[in-house]
Amino acid sequence: MVETDQFLALAIDLADAAGEAIRPYFRRPIAVDDKPDLSPVTAADRAAEAAMRQLIAKRFPAHGIIGEEFGAEREGADFIWVLDPIDGTKSFISGVPLFGTLIALAHHGRPILGIIDQPISRERWIGAAGRATTFNGNPVRTRPCAALAAATVFSTSPDMFVGADVAAHAKIAAAAKLLRYGADCYAYGILALGFIDLVVEASNKPYDFCAMPPIVEGAGGIASDWRGAPLSLASDGRVLVAGDQRAHQQALQLLAA
Repeated sequence: MVETDQFLALAIDLADAAGEAIRPYFRRPIAVDDKPDLSPVTAADRAAEAAMRQLIAKRFPAHGIIGEEFGAEREGADFIWVLDPIDGTKSFISGVPLFGTLIALAHHGRPILGIIDQPISRERWIGAAGRATTFNGNPVRTRPCAALAAATVFSTSPDMFVGADVAAHAKIAAAAKLLRYGADCYAYGILALGFIDLVVEASNKPYDFCAMPPIVEGAGGIASDWRGAPLSLASDGRVLVAGDQRAHQQALQLLAA
């Protein structure tokens, strides 16, 4: 428990540092570069990740790091920090505050701690294995959802589904009550708050999803890949998160059909 407390303290400091780096750039003129995959990146992304990496190196120099902007260090370490300084850069550069900083700590490949931090609205979700998830310091719970027919489902973008994944996602969309796009990591946060029921995604990288299992599970939900296996650094990028086990199981059956 003492060790977990130390890790949580660092994670909170990382979120604070990232927010300080990001806020001066929001809704200001900023250069936008295209990465090799044509996704956008800005000075805010780089400054936030650099600030977090410096803190990790100072506090736990033996820990590994996987970050979206500056790659991997010490990938063989038992503990690896997984960082996405701005998840939702397209929203960020558009002046839309539906983005967040994602911070996760994986132990032997499995996420044990996660933070979603929205630095503009000052909203923060914190999850850790064996602890209740909090939102700005208060415990939160997912809501009951017995059937997909009653479910609100979020995905970041239809473009993340390619090949056979397009038809699989369409099955979920057809079964759900409401389908929405565009919230990036924020959707997982509002699921933990009990306002939506599922998040279904594909083509994700570890820094996109590793913060989510501790947050969702600590709020009473379930996080897995499309086969129902727990998410880890080795997962294939297909993510199924639900607030209720019953809706999760129904979604798994459709994705496997």
